[in-house]
Amino acid sequence: MYYLRPAYRQPGYPTVKARLYLSDEEAEVPLPDYPITPEENFRRIAERREPLWTPNSMTDMHILMLPQIGDGDPIGPDFRRKATENYEFKDWFGVPMTWVVSAGGPINTPGTRLLEDVTEWEKVIKFPDLARWDWKGPAERFFKTEYRPGRVVQVVVGMCCTEQLVSVMGGYAEAMLAMATEPEAVRDFFDRVADHVISLVDLFCSLYPVNLMTIHDDWGTEKDTFFSPQMMEQLVFEPTKRILDHIKSKGVYCMIHTCGNITRFVPYMIEMGADFLQIQRRAVDIPALKEKYGDKIGFNVMIEDLQPQDTPEEIIGKVRRTVDLYGAGGGAFVSLIESDPQRLWLEVSELYAYSRQFYDEEREKAKKGVFARR
Repeated sequence: MYYLRPAYRQPGYPTVKARLYLSDEEAEVPLPDYPITPEENFRRIAERREPLWTPNSMTDMHILMLPQIGDGDPIGPDFRRKATENYEFKDWFGVPMTWVVSAGGPINTPGTRLLEDVTEWEKVIKFPDLARWDWKGPAERFFKTEYRPGRVVQVVVGMCCTEQLVSVMGGYAEAMLAMATEPEAVRDFFDRVADHVISLVDLFCSLYPVNLMTIHDDWGTEKDTFFSPQMMEQLVFEPTKRILDHIKSKGVYCMIHTCGNITRFVPYMIEMGADFLQIQRRAVDIPALKEKYGDKIGFNVMIEDLQPQDTPEEIIGKVRRTVDLYGAGGGAFVSLIESDPQRLWLEVSELYAYSRQFYDEEREKAKKGVFARR
């Protein structure tokens, strides 16, 4: 079946507002006539149970991040802010951070370090008192002004074990040295981080109808992992699995975001119980991982090799290639990272229409296979 690709801002076609990437501006995007809710379709994607289309982050999801869901002192960078210059802030552990416009993300402010000796972490590090922030006010505003029933609600919990260690120690070299020389102190710190994250999970699940939670824990450079499989097994695995087990006990899917070439850690993430991975395409051969592990874990991807200079025809081709690479059987959804309203319209429209056709054909092939075996 052919599905309509509406022209840009086609009169009479339903639309919904979507916030542009790293911007305080919104754009109109097409709102398809869904046969089921995005929430139900996402369940089918996660469980590989006859999904109808490939979900996208703009029309199918609400993505809530820490600065948006707690009022009070800054908790982290504001991804809704259209920053044109670097700016400094402190996270809720008191770590000095700098938002780097050219990188589109935060780093530890150079020359600063909160924790010098990991064995002293209990004396130096003050874990946030969650009662200090107003959580109910932002939740009430969300339901009044933004919430669309039937959408997927994703909460980005933030830093997990190793990334939090890197943050408080002022860098990756310092954190990796601590893991190598003081494993007992590091493991104790990781257990405390896990307790903190689990408290956040409980808090968010009490306020929002959460479907998906994401934890951040960078584990590698673009060449390889920062640390060995032995360190994964001895230090990182158990506290991280404890967090994921708790998320899943709430009936919520879980996703791990990690930068770098973490290919050799994928089996561990599957064993931890992660439902999705959000990883770097330029560092990891994600199509190969889909081929090898696609029945065990899903992937949050972006449109393949999308470039600012792409023509509409090239954008359409890349959207289709993305579905062809990752769509088989479900287990994939797409984040649309876009700042141009017209391109965003095209990406939303083509992704929905082409993936509807893709899954129609997949179901037909499955039926024919069943009949042939009979």
